[in-house]
Amino acid sequence: MVGDVVGRPGREAVAQLLPGLREELALDLVVVNAENAAAGRGLTVRIARQLLEAGADVLTSGNHIFNVREFTSQLGQLELPILRPANYPPGVPGMGMLTVGDVTVINLMGRVFMPVDLDDPFRAADALLAEVPPGAVVLVDFHAEATSEKQALAWYLDGRVSAVVGTHTHVPTADARVLPRGTAMVTDLGMSGAVDSIIGDDVASVLSRFLTSMPTRLPVAAGGTAVMNGVLIDIDEQTGRARSIERVDRTCEVGVDANAS
Repeated sequence: MVGDVVGRPGREAVAQLLPGLREELALDLVVVNAENAAAGRGLTVRIARQLLEAGADVLTSGNHIFNVREFTSQLGQLELPILRPANYPPGVPGMGMLTVGDVTVINLMGRVFMPVDLDDPFRAADALLAEVPPGAVVLVDFHAEATSEKQALAWYLDGRVSAVVGTHTHVPTADARVLPRGTAMVTDLGMSGAVDSIIGDDVASVLSRFLTSMPTRLPVAAGGTAVMNGVLIDIDEQTGRARSIERVDRTCEVGVDANAS
C-alpha cells in the first residue's frame, strides 16, 4: 500500500519504482492513494490510467477526490478501480468499497480536523463489513488528520480486517505493527512526491502562508529526488489476518520542472 501521490514528482516516482517493486517483493496486490496526483489536489482519468499502468491495482483517495470538476462528473460512470471515502453521504458519485479477486479494499475518511462533514467512519466500517464474509482479506485506507483517530479505527477493527493504514498527512510514521487480533496497522503511509518539499508542496509558498497568514496558492514542489513511501503487508489468505507489516521507502531521481503539476 502506497502513500498519497503528490503531483508529477509523485507520479514519476511511482512509474519508476513500482514495477520493480512488484517483481522484487512478489506483490499480489498494490493499493495507491491518488487523491493528490493531479497538480497536488485531485485526480483525472488520464492520471488514474497512468498509475494503474505503472502497477497499481486499486486507487484510493480522500478529501481532494472531487477537486477536479470534470472528474467528479465522470467518477460514477468509470469502470476503473478508483475509490472515494465510503462515509460520504448517500448520493455522492463513486464507490467506497471494491473487491479485486479475493481482496476487498475499503476507503474511509476521518472527521477530526477534516474540512468536510462526513458520516461516522466507525459505523460506516461496521456496515461495510456486514457485506464481507468472515475471514476475508480486507484492506482499509483511512484518510485522516488526527493520529488518535487513525489508531482508534485500527484498534476498533482489530481482528475484523487484515490492515488499517492511514493516509493524508504525507509524513511516514514508525509505528507499523500487527495488533493482537491480527490486524496490521500504521498511522500514516507517507507520500510519493518531492523530497525537498513541505508534504509535497513548494517550500517557499508554504512558508509564505505560515509567515503572512495570507491565502497563497500551494504549487507542487519541483522534482529532483523523489520518494515513494509505503508498507508491505503479508496476510494469511486462509484467515485474513496479517502475519507482518514493514515499511517500504524508496527514492529515485525525477525530472526537475518548475511546474510539477
